[in-house]
Amino acid sequence: MTKYVFVTGGVVSSVGKGITVASLGRLLKHKGLDVSVMKLDPYLNVDPGTMSPYQHGEVFVTKDGCETDLDLGHYERFIDLELTASSNVTAGQIYSSVIQKERRGDYLGGTIQVVPQVTDEIKNHIKDLAQESQADVVVVEVGGTVGDIEGLPFLEAIRQIRHEVGRENVYNIHVTLLPFIQATGEIKTKPTQHSVKELRSIGIQPDAIIARSDFDVSNGILDKLALFCDVQKDSVVVLPTVKSIYEVPLVLKNSGIDSVLTKHLQLQLEPSLVDDWGDMVTRMHTLKNTLSIGVVGKYTDLPDAYISVKEALNHAGVYNNTNIEIVWIQSEEIEKLGCESLLSNLDGIVVPGGFGPRGIEGMIKTAQYARTNNIPYLGLCLGMQMMVIDVARNVLGLDSANSTEFEKDTSNPVICLMEEQKNVVNKGGTMRLGNYPCELTPDSYLNEIYGINSINERHRHRYEFNNKYRDILAEGGLMAQGTSPDGELVEICQLDQHPFMIGVQFHPEFLSRPQRPHPLFREFIGITKNCNLKA
Repeated sequence: MTKYVFVTGGVVSSVGKGITVASLGRLLKHKGLDVSVMKLDPYLNVDPGTMSPYQHGEVFVTKDGCETDLDLGHYERFIDLELTASSNVTAGQIYSSVIQKERRGDYLGGTIQVVPQVTDEIKNHIKDLAQESQADVVVVEVGGTVGDIEGLPFLEAIRQIRHEVGRENVYNIHVTLLPFIQATGEIKTKPTQHSVKELRSIGIQPDAIIARSDFDVSNGILDKLALFCDVQKDSVVVLPTVKSIYEVPLVLKNSGIDSVLTKHLQLQLEPSLVDDWGDMVTRMHTLKNTLSIGVVGKYTDLPDAYISVKEALNHAGVYNNTNIEIVWIQSEEIEKLGCESLLSNLDGIVVPGGFGPRGIEGMIKTAQYARTNNIPYLGLCLGMQMMVIDVARNVLGLDSANSTEFEKDTSNPVICLMEEQKNVVNKGGTMRLGNYPCELTPDSYLNEIYGINSINERHRHRYEFNNKYRDILAEGGLMAQGTSPDGELVEICQLDQHPFMIGVQFHPEFLSRPQRPHPLFREFIGITKNCNLKA
């Protein structure tokens, strides 16, 4: 039967549960086990798709078109698997489902309560993922912090699962923070003790504690945690702050927690797979060159809004033996200060996705600056649309060129609302989402980059390249080098006579892996490196 690992968090939020789950998944996969993962989010939104990136960071999109928490991106990158909508469950989904069932009469007139109806719904989602994935182990992250009101039904649900499937089939890990008091020079365990006490008060005894710390932790501290939290000493792990998140699997492996976990769950292990993860981490710390890459976007005050872009750039940097120094630039600052002062020292530019009119003119000016100064440019989703508008306005003289997203009645709508979106009313979950195929132009540069003719990439957009302008834009040097199989949707644009100026309507960053960077990012950094060396 499938075994379950539940990971909860205490003391503070953003303590590193997502990276811990991703790292544990990596280690279990390394032991020859089939692994799946799930994120339980206690907020009442059905999904994060309509949230501002400043609320929860990037919206990650799964292959089947589900808008999810950014932690699923970490899971996919670390474990190298593709997840589905089943791997992200929110309180909004749970309550919506329960209410729909009540309206249909599924509960036969019973009183609907948090226990058992809501907790049963949560348990069903967890068990459905186990059934769907047929995994040996499902690792489940419970979002938020122990003590949050909205998280209580989720904690009760995982308590019940342990009761139902047996203690030998469930392993509970509690991730906490060990704060350092500067005045006394002490690390304090009391917040962790209180967090575990809160967890135990609702019937969950952690089998292991992973304690985050910015400082060295003595054996005495570990003994104290083991004693007062009633956890075995070999199950108390210190997770120090490291230079790269990709070091975390190595730290956990060195602690032996993966072996303690698999022994508890009585898992039959295959011989460990050959894994060069450690070699990759070593290369990350010995990169010879440095490139300055500007990310010009709307939400750069919170880099987590572009976490997959950041990681994809770093993956490509390791492949090209180059350290990537990311310069986060608000596109509105381009509008105020101009391109020269903010972009002139960059080796390459990425313009990522986004929605709404704020900062758009700054992005268009950025595309123009990259085009006229031969700076390698990669446009992602909205970034491709900015390329199109720049060429239309500044090469072809169509001064009014714009997207109907920003100017509904523009006389030159080079970017327009997709036909299938014109009658859409609701905002949530209604964009063009998930994997869609793209046919590359034979013998083109894109064909060379990918090494294949047909690709599948993840999408999240409502607006598209207006085919009425395809021929005239080609006259301006902007060529469509990838389209939907029927040729109707332009997926990739490339500017002729430029070292690297490519825009894509999809999000290649979602498919990049630390040991297998996405072809577009790999090539972008490779060309940027070559241009820099020649200069």
